[in-house]
Amino acid sequence: MAPLVILGTGLAGYTLAREFRKLNSERPLIILSQDDGRSYSKPMLSNALAKAKTPNDLAMASPEKMAEQLNAEVRAASAVSHIDPAAKTLTVNGETLAYADLVLAVGADVFRPPLGGDAGDSVLSVNDLADYAVFREQLGESPKRVLIIGGGLIGCEFANDLASSGHQLTVVEPLGRPLPTLLPERASQAVESGLQGLGVNFLYGANVTAADHAGDAIRVSLADGRHVEADIVLSAIGLRPRLGLAEVAGLRVARGICVDRYLRTSDANIYALGDCAEVDGKVLMYVLPLMASARALAKTLAGDDTVVNYPAMPVQIKTPICPIVVSPVAPGTEGAWAVEADGANVKASFLAKDGQLLGFALTGSFASDMKTKMELARALPPILA
Repeated sequence: MAPLVILGTGLAGYTLAREFRKLNSERPLIILSQDDGRSYSKPMLSNALAKAKTPNDLAMASPEKMAEQLNAEVRAASAVSHIDPAAKTLTVNGETLAYADLVLAVGADVFRPPLGGDAGDSVLSVNDLADYAVFREQLGESPKRVLIIGGGLIGCEFANDLASSGHQLTVVEPLGRPLPTLLPERASQAVESGLQGLGVNFLYGANVTAADHAGDAIRVSLADGRHVEADIVLSAIGLRPRLGLAEVAGLRVARGICVDRYLRTSDANIYALGDCAEVDGKVLMYVLPLMASARALAKTLAGDDTVVNYPAMPVQIKTPICPIVVSPVAPGTEGAWAVEADGANVKASFLAKDGQLLGFALTGSFASDMKTKMELARALPPILA
């Protein structure tokens, strides 16, 4: 009997496997990993330094242990080069593997801006455990000057973590304030003030255009002529769903791999979830949508076709110096922010013309107030009902 094959051992792949095994303990299951197959929590990567976590500390289980827990075959270092939907086969490390159903949980790649100069290859990104190991090794044991390209969610989380660990931080954000696509201006100011209190320096208004070696340092050039030297440069601009395998297989793609509410692609036996998936037109690269997708898809794969529902799912951003909880507002949504603020404590509600709450942003004490968070979340419409 051809197995269920899950491609990817990140949070999406392993969570789906766990949920599936709760419902079906015997169906043959193969999980393919392009890396070493260890189980870890990716969200931990951006706040591990202040907690003195090494890469091995973050790894929760070996692939062998995961195989035992899941009654599955877990294959590490397995490079999938081709999917043949008609034959229902994969090409893995040059060999052919048949599947009955296939799940793409391949995640997303860090977007790397095109940079001039001779040090582009020295610009780091942290998107998995192996990346974190390289980053941690380059940081070493002494304080470093670190420049982060991008002041969004990941950039601010790393800035908080690194500054709290004693490093000297510069964050380049062309849009003029931290978290510009997630927060209203007053909430951004609260975050900026908190991070500046840790010693983080923000450079606004221009993109990074080049990175050049300058002795042991890297000299970063901005579009407006400014230059900054750093020991380490970290790109944290954003993520792009991995579409290559799906495109070659002829599956429908847009911003992500297009799937319906059953997480099914344009091929009836291929599914996708997590950062690579575009679910009913929505790409949501957060943990809660992933978990909801994994639970629904596990039921479908176990024989009980189940649509995924997304209730309002606020996002907690890991900036302890200024706690943040946000329910993002889709770009182009009509409405306006109503803001209540006291220093670093901001409560911002995005309201439609008819008064309907469509999103919110909380910082400081408001973000730590469970009652406030729950009341606002309950008042939001579902993302996918």
